Amino acid sequence: MNFDFATPIDRRQYPTKKWQQYAEDVLPLWVADMDFHSPPAVIEALKQRVDHGVFGYADATPALRDTLCRWSESHYGWQIDAAWQCWVPGVVPALHLAALAFSEPGEGVLTATPIYPPFLSVARHTGREAQTFELDPPATPDGDWRLDLDAMEAAIRPNTRVLLWCHPHNPTGRVWDVDELRGLAELARRHALIVVSDELHCDLILDPERPHQPLGLLCPELAERLITLWAPSKTFNTAGLSAACAVIADDTLRERFQRTAAGLLPGVNVLGLHAAEVAYAEGEAWRQALLTQLRDNLARLERHVAGWPGVMLSPPQSTYLAWLDLRGSALAESPQQRLLEEARVALSDGADFGWPGFVRLNFGTPSETLEAALARLDRVLG
Repeated sequence: MNFDFATPIDRRQYPTKKWQQYAEDVLPLWVADMDFHSPPAVIEALKQRVDHGVFGYADATPALRDTLCRWSESHYGWQIDAAWQCWVPGVVPALHLAALAFSEPGEGVLTATPIYPPFLSVARHTGREAQTFELDPPATPDGDWRLDLDAMEAAIRPNTRVLLWCHPHNPTGRVWDVDELRGLAELARRHALIVVSDELHCDLILDPERPHQPLGLLCPELAERLITLWAPSKTFNTAGLSAACAVIADDTLRERFQRTAAGLLPGVNVLGLHAAEVAYAEGEAWRQALLTQLRDNLARLERHVAGWPGVMLSPPQSTYLAWLDLRGSALAESPQQRLLEEARVALSDGADFGWPGFVRLNFGTPSETLEAALARLDRVLG
């Protein structure tokens, strides 16, 4: 099938955070949703479900659970059980829930920066102690962001209970190496940490040489302390339908997670559950076409960045997000605000991710829109 990723869509027609946060003359390339229609199969299935006309409470069906099991095995070789799945109304609520379930007030929740902002607010929202360590940035544009295991271990304190991990990584787009992941697993085991592995972007691998490896598959010894978070929201552009899944192999861990969720989280969106089943069952051809478009968009972005003095981009190996280092540019101070004011392009501020001087750019948009935004940025950064 041919899928249309080229035609711009008027997203101001309905309320949408991405396009209504800023004035109408601003091109928004910030929050992590794409400006593409969801897969046709998902749209058609939702139309049929809406025609039913009743939208009562619902749970994940056996068909949905089986579909995710098949997706996991066919794409990653990870055999998960339907009973391991805990469907929740989003990955961010699940992060907060894990902090509540597996730590006490005042105990430590650890994460690596830069990281997308909800990670940094979990401790504050749950009355835990925020603990962070820094990733190693690349020294050259062709280098990688790296997990510094020594820095991670130095950040672990006697009261650290939970590690929030992002795999693949948002905002850098890094797909972690086996040695990094196994080193992380060993530290988690040695220090008795519960690991929450946010694998939200795992289906959006841009570099075919860097396949995603679920932490639960690569490090089965972590099973008794691992929560893996998945969702169709980024892959199939269904974030507003609020459906995600915590995959928890250990019975005790899963029961504790579910017990904590009772009364705290609402039920999962009934349309989100339906969309998830169809997306995982019928969305593969669309996903492959999307990846082609995203790779083309990334190449377009890289060509422009090459003409921006003092700006460095380590190409993301996954996601539709680019993490730009502007610390060596003329806009080193408050780059997000300067680009908003001078280029009328809205990007995400690196300070919100724990790293001032950076911006995050969302290139999950039609080429026409991306090119228009990049031309504006050329005039300021070129």
